[in-house]
Amino acid sequence: MENKLLKGKPPRHIAIIMDGNGRWARKRFLPRISGHKKGIEVARDIVAACRELGVQYLTLYTFSRENWNRPASEVKFLMRLFEEHLKREIPEMMKNNVRFRAIGNISELPDRVREVVKTAEETTGANDGMVLNLALSYSGREEIVGACRAVSRSVKEGRLNIDEISEATFQNYLYTAGTPDPDLLIRTSGESRISNFLLWQLAYTEIYVTDVLWPDFTKELLTKAIRDFQSRERRFGLTREQVLGVVG
Repeated sequence: MENKLLKGKPPRHIAIIMDGNGRWARKRFLPRISGHKKGIEVARDIVAACRELGVQYLTLYTFSRENWNRPASEVKFLMRLFEEHLKREIPEMMKNNVRFRAIGNISELPDRVREVVKTAEETTGANDGMVLNLALSYSGREEIVGACRAVSRSVKEGRLNIDEISEATFQNYLYTAGTPDPDLLIRTSGESRISNFLLWQLAYTEIYVTDVLWPDFTKELLTKAIRDFQSRERRFGLTREQVLGVVG
């Protein structure tokens, strides 16, 4: 699907590290929760923009396992904010044919949040438009360790032969099983690190970092990031001549 705002097709899968809510609030002498409220409004706009631009998969780093170490009052607010927002968005996702998935250690979430997550996944499960993945209580290292345990269990129980283990097999044991790896990772706030996010999946992902704080991120900035991605030459270990199909 092409869009008049872009030259050619958009990335099939975009992942975003939504960073900078706290700094945005601090710069305005506001409490951190104000940054989170604004951040979730921006997330809603960017989901709509990705859908409009023809992105097939969008993965948002919403809450890491490390985020549990934040002040209890902030964590409680974030959980309530997420619960309320997701509940309100289910009808919108149905209207726009969006399928919702949560990835991460969902068992660590509060009961009420888990219930809303389950409802959203079940309600939107048959939708075949854009897939929206929210990473919740997520840790890339934990995901890989969990996949190793699951593979080992399958071998031990005789459901998998050790010689059958490959990269493709291993991917089926990750939270993101069935989802293509991200083509583009966007990180806001200027930090140049991936923060334990999609460690396996980002092997060949193009990375775009912007100094803009997440609450100030817009559809125009998203489009700019996609255009930058489209200007790059993805070789996947090949030479330029091989990518271009030039016979030497």
